[in-house]
Amino acid sequence: MPRCIIERNFAEQLELGDDDKVKIKEINDEEGIEWIFSFLSADKRKTYCLYEAPDAESLRKAAKRLNIPADVITPVDRIDPGIFA
Repeated sequence: MPRCIIERNFAEQLELGDDDKVKIKEINDEEGIEWIFSFLSADKRKTYCLYEAPDAESLRKAAKRLNIPADVITPVDRIDPGIFA
């Protein structure tokens, strides 16, 4: 499945409760999206999240349903560090 990184800019610090996490997982499942991992900026106002998703539009739909930004969506490929050895 294709992988994408989403850059999200938040006006205020990001803080998620347990209910928020359940809702995010539920909507991602409905859209066929699997979250892999995220990085959170030190000021907690920006995230970089790696997902497997059918396409960028699925990620946009999930973000819209969750009322969270999806400012930049970038398709990515995996690079094995061994190729640089």
